Amino acid sequence: MKNILVGGQYGDEGKGKIISHLALSDNPEIVARGGVGPNAGHKVLYEGNWYSLRMLPCGFVNKNSKIMIGAGVCVDPEVFLKELELTGTAGRAFVDKRCTAILQKHKDEDASAELSKKIGTTKTGCGPAVVSRARRDGVLIADIPEMQKYTIDVAQAVNNAKNVLLEGSQGFMLSVLYGTYPFVTSKDVSASSVAADVGLGPTSIDHVIMVIKSYTTRVGNGPFPAEIPVEEAVKMNMQEYGTVTGRPRRTSPELHWEDLRFAVQVNGATQMAVTKLDVRFPGNNGVKKFADLSGEARRFVDQIEAKLGVPVTLIGTGPDARDIIDRRAEVL
Repeated sequence: MKNILVGGQYGDEGKGKIISHLALSDNPEIVARGGVGPNAGHKVLYEGNWYSLRMLPCGFVNKNSKIMIGAGVCVDPEVFLKELELTGTAGRAFVDKRCTAILQKHKDEDASAELSKKIGTTKTGCGPAVVSRARRDGVLIADIPEMQKYTIDVAQAVNNAKNVLLEGSQGFMLSVLYGTYPFVTSKDVSASSVAADVGLGPTSIDHVIMVIKSYTTRVGNGPFPAEIPVEEAVKMNMQEYGTVTGRPRRTSPELHWEDLRFAVQVNGATQMAVTKLDVRFPGNNGVKKFADLSGEARRFVDQIEAKLGVPVTLIGTGPDARDIIDRRAEVL
């Protein structure tokens, strides 16, 4: 089984929570991360501890899984080594030897660029590192001495494994190809690109799980329909802050159906995961069975399935990795 998980909105959909649940429940041999690089943060609450990760896959919570970073990801060695220590994953965390290294010059360029001011980048050096790769003057991670013992051929590893979970980053509406250009990240982050990032062909993929939040948020500049003021978002308990930047997220209590239908189509989503249902519908915190949700919450899930034509198989009902309703056995 080889599955991909991607975000269907503007990032911050709760991918880390869903990935950590899947890693624990499905016991994959490998959890591999695609996407851009350390400009996207994934948060996991596991066994009472919060982990904010920018490089390592959130599947680290399964101690039986190897965790890997695919060749398409830009890697900051400093961030990787810090997270290795934070998660205690030395010996089972690896980086593809073909990854582009993010150097200090990339971070300096990112922080000083006029474009950074215009679109609100995270200043982590990802965009300039992607440019270096395209210019053919990038440094590969295998050329960084302190990283050499962590570098392997991830593409070979994931193709040889039977049970693989791929973790995307950002969200579809931030794709450089399909998002709200120019207010986007520096790469495509759709399911096809995530598969390519780690070295899997499209015929290898069994399921594409697209994660959305029960409302919509966005960090940074760019178009954002039905946005409400921060004060109103606070009253609705929907105000959030970026994992990497700490910036307040912009909030819309609505789901943007036209955008979501397009995201389902281009990603080829076969399943949906919906997070923070307990925030939109208070009183559903920690619920583990669909039948135990409030009627209003169940009707909301039914509406998503009807409008998007994809089964909702995973529902987040709280912050912990285990606060989830897993309906896969019932609806697939």
